[in-house]
Amino acid sequence: MPDPISWQLALPYLIAALIFGYLLGSIPFGLLITRTAGLGDVRKIGSGNIGATNVLRTGNKKLAALTLLLDALKGTAAVLIAGLYGPDQAIAAGLGAFLGHLFPVWLGFKGGKGVATYLGILIGLSWPGALIFAAVWLAVAFITRYSSLSALVAAVVVPIGLYYLGYVQTAELFILLSIIVFIKHRANIARLLAGTETRIGSKG
Repeated sequence: MPDPISWQLALPYLIAALIFGYLLGSIPFGLLITRTAGLGDVRKIGSGNIGATNVLRTGNKKLAALTLLLDALKGTAAVLIAGLYGPDQAIAAGLGAFLGHLFPVWLGFKGGKGVATYLGILIGLSWPGALIFAAVWLAVAFITRYSSLSALVAAVVVPIGLYYLGYVQTAELFILLSIIVFIKHRANIARLLAGTETRIGSKG
């Protein structure tokens, strides 16, 4: 059983790491980038999402790639900076960054679906796990051209792979993150089952 005194001492640092991660994760790069480029509000096209997949529907691949990169890096940065104070703080900051991307206070708590940030957090906590995610995502995307399905399959495989590689605490975090990914993709799952999901590269 954890020492209650140690836990009480650590709790403020964990909360601080969670808040730090949340604020970093809540930066809506997809929206900021498309507005700066003069493309308007990305929430008014396609799926209405602020993530890279919807930015791609503007037809600008470079902006979509930049959105993907920045959404991932905010997760990585949160983990690495908080990790300077300990592994538990890194885990807390990763969770905060993920929740910040999904529920940004600046946008009325309506954000993205978290896949890029999920990957960024994974890069910071376990680069082998990130390679697993990337390999699975690319393979499924190449075969099906469904971004959502690729993310969902990768979200199932990653926690299993992390446990197998010995990253137990990280695996426990990613079980939670993967569950949230599935919840955020429930509309995509319904469209996949109905055969109406938009494929990668489509503007629809």
